[in-house]
Amino acid sequence: MDDLGAQLRHARIEAGVTLASIAARTCYSASHLSNVEAGRRTATPDIVLAYARALGDADVRRRDLLAAATIGPIAANELIRSGFTAALAGRRDSEDRWRDRVDQYGRDYMEIGAESLQTRLAGDLVVMQQQLDSPTMWATAARALTTYGKTTKDPAEAIGWYDTARIAADRSGDLAVRVWVRGRAAIALAYEGAALPVATRYADEAIALSDRPSLGRLQALMARAHIAAGRKDIAGAIAADEDARRVFDLTGSPDGEISDAAVPAWRMATFRSMLYARLGMVAPGEQAQTDADRLRPASLTRFATHIELHRALMMTRAGDCAGGLTYARRAWTTLPADRRSQTLGLVLREVERAARQSY
Repeated sequence: MDDLGAQLRHARIEAGVTLASIAARTCYSASHLSNVEAGRRTATPDIVLAYARALGDADVRRRDLLAAATIGPIAANELIRSGFTAALAGRRDSEDRWRDRVDQYGRDYMEIGAESLQTRLAGDLVVMQQQLDSPTMWATAARALTTYGKTTKDPAEAIGWYDTARIAADRSGDLAVRVWVRGRAAIALAYEGAALPVATRYADEAIALSDRPSLGRLQALMARAHIAAGRKDIAGAIAADEDARRVFDLTGSPDGEISDAAVPAWRMATFRSMLYARLGMVAPGEQAQTDADRLRPASLTRFATHIELHRALMMTRAGDCAGGLTYARRAWTTLPADRRSQTLGLVLREVERAARQSY
């Protein structure tokens, strides 16, 4: 809604809530929020959620704000119905139950289509935002928001959710989650070749927060490798890849673990396959592709398509533009539509750009 700032102001005044109390729930000042209400600044999702929580029992107003700012692009009515039916019925799951649910979303992300996952996850986020009353819940919400960003349809929308996830992670005080959220967001954008300045910021923040080996740091380092590749910095890309491999040796996930939060050997090989396809380095690229195909669980068909697109990119980089483009489009059309993702679409477009640039 174009007048969302005015709606926020009206709802706040109607509920008798001060700007200072809203500011206390965000990283923004009261003056910034005043500008949001006046329409001079954007009402980002984290601001809207803070207003919604601060409105207390004004459930209808809270519902309207959430629908306007955070779930309008998808089936708002269905999400409001499922989320608020549970919330208003007094359902309040334990922190352990919420952690388990978000863990399951991480597993589901790897195996099912983004559209069906997005709808379910958004409904739970509507409920979860009313229960952010402990560091553990903020940490769990941060992980859920990061996964939600991966289900969105374009990088700009995803960045909005990643930024909200960063705020939630910082509110939790959990260092491991703070690093992971930033590292995961960084590799998501850098792997896609999207918004490299933002990916750089996320990666730099993750690495600066802690030098302890972790999956968050690993993904931040891999993001740096892809960012360097995108900038034609071959030496920098290889150096970052070597740093990431050293961290992987210490922190890599077990081979049988399937989750967006995990980085087993097949997924590390997938990151590296795209990196060396992007660099046009055939030998390490083919080795990474072989490793990914050999180690990847058979159920993860979407990620098999990733490797096919990487091979297509290698073909175009090697000069076979027509063959690479045909190979990429065949891989895309072979995958059922409900299994495709934003990331795969962006990789396909990179192959198409590489083919056009080579003609």
